[in-house]
Amino acid sequence: MQVNRQTRQSIWYQAENDEVWVIDQRKLPFLLELVKISTLNDAFDAIAEMIVRGAPLIGVTAGYGLYLGICQQDSSCTFNQIKSMGKYLKSSRPTAVNLAIVIDDMIQSLETCSSEDYSNEALRLARNWEQQEVDNCSKIGDFGLPLIEQLSKEKRGKPVNILTHCNAGWLACVDWGTATAPIYKAHLKGIPVHVWVDETRPRNQGARLTAWELEQAVIPYTVIPDNTGGHLMQHGMVDMVIVGSDRTTRNGDVANKIGTYLKALAAYDNNIPFYVALPSSSIDFNMTDGLKNIPIEQRHPSEIIQMEVQFQHQIITANLMPEHTPVANFGFDVTPARLVTGLITERGICEANENGITRLFSK
Repeated sequence: MQVNRQTRQSIWYQAENDEVWVIDQRKLPFLLELVKISTLNDAFDAIAEMIVRGAPLIGVTAGYGLYLGICQQDSSCTFNQIKSMGKYLKSSRPTAVNLAIVIDDMIQSLETCSSEDYSNEALRLARNWEQQEVDNCSKIGDFGLPLIEQLSKEKRGKPVNILTHCNAGWLACVDWGTATAPIYKAHLKGIPVHVWVDETRPRNQGARLTAWELEQAVIPYTVIPDNTGGHLMQHGMVDMVIVGSDRTTRNGDVANKIGTYLKALAAYDNNIPFYVALPSSSIDFNMTDGLKNIPIEQRHPSEIIQMEVQFQHQIITANLMPEHTPVANFGFDVTPARLVTGLITERGICEANENGITRLFSK
C-alpha cells in the first residue's frame, strides 16, 4: 500500500543486509518510525509490546523471529532448541491463532531438515508466509469486492457506507488487510465508498491506524466513538459491516477486538449484513466453541487509565482517571456464528458454520 506515495508493507525482509524491519504501530499516526528486528527476543517484544499487532502480521513476525533465533545459534542450533524458541514465541500473545499456525508449520518443516540447512529453510518458510498473507488478503479483496459493487448498484452510485472496527488493514496484515481489502479494491475500481471508523478504545487502533491508512489511500472516512455504531444503523447510515478476526473456530464463532460483538448485535437487529474477512491462517480448525475455548487476553489496566495524545507537537501520556482505579481490560470478545452473515476468505465467501468452512477448506 501507499505511504506518502511510497509502497510499503508493515513488515519486510531486507536481503542485502539480512535484516527484518517493521513499522512501529504505537507511534502512528503522529510519527512513522521503523524498527529493526535483529533477534528472537526482538521479535517476541515486538509482538508482546504491540509494536506489531494484527493476527496475520503477528504470525509473520513470529516466523522471522524463529529464523533470527536460529541464526543466533549459528551452526550449533539443535531441533530441541528450535522447539523451545517456538514455544517461547507462542507465549507472546494468546488470542490470535496465526502465531501458533505459522510456528507449528515451520517447526514441522524443519524437523525433516538437516541442521546445516536450518537457517536457510527457516528464512524461506518465513518469507513464504509473508507472501502468502499478502496474496490471501488480495484474494479476500477480490471476493469481497462484488458485495460492495452490488450495494453500489442498489444505491445507484451513491457512496456505500461501510462500518469497521479496530484495524484489520494492511498494517495488521503485511499488505491489503482483511476487512479493508474489499474497500481498497472498490476504491481502485472507482466505486464510491465511505468508511465509518470505530475509534476502538482503549488503544484507539481504529482512530489511529485505520483512519491513517484510509487517509493515505484518499478514501473518505469518518471516525466515530465506539458507542455510535448502533445509532447510525438505526438511521440507515450503514450499508454493511466488515471486521477482521484474530481467531475463527471451525463452527464459525469469531474472536475479534473487544466491542465487535456489540456491533454484530446492532447489525443483526437492523438487518444489516455483518461480514468477517479473514485468511485461513486465522481459522482454528481444532476448536468448535468460541465462547468456551478461545483464550481472551486481559491486558494491563494502564491502557484504560492512560491515553497517548499529541500536545504541542510532542506525544505525551495523560491520565483519564486516577491511577488506582480498578479496571477490567479484556482485549477481545467472541461473536457467535449466528450473528455473522458470511466469512470472506481467500477461497471465497462461505456461511459461518462448519459446513460452510469445510466446503472451502476440505483439506
